[in-house]
Amino acid sequence: MSLAANIVGTAAALCSITSFAPQMIKIWKARDASSVSLKTYSLTVICFVLWTTYGVLTGAWPIIVANACALVMAAGVLAMKWRFDGPRSA
Repeated sequence: MSLAANIVGTAAALCSITSFAPQMIKIWKARDASSVSLKTYSLTVICFVLWTTYGVLTGAWPIIVANACALVMAAGVLAMKWRFDGPRSA
């Protein structure tokens, strides 16, 4: 793979992973996740689980690492949604 492709892939992975940080910080500080969609983040977590599984099945380590890290971040938002809003939120 070319250096340019590696740079673009790394930048994309970093953007995917860090894109959840502002939401996590906001929820943690406010202790309020009412503005977060439970359905959207549930689907996002499933998406990252599937992409990580695909990476494992194909042996694509960049896919595994990037999506596993993004999975942790998205799951963190989802966990805070459950913690701060409880099961009543849909």
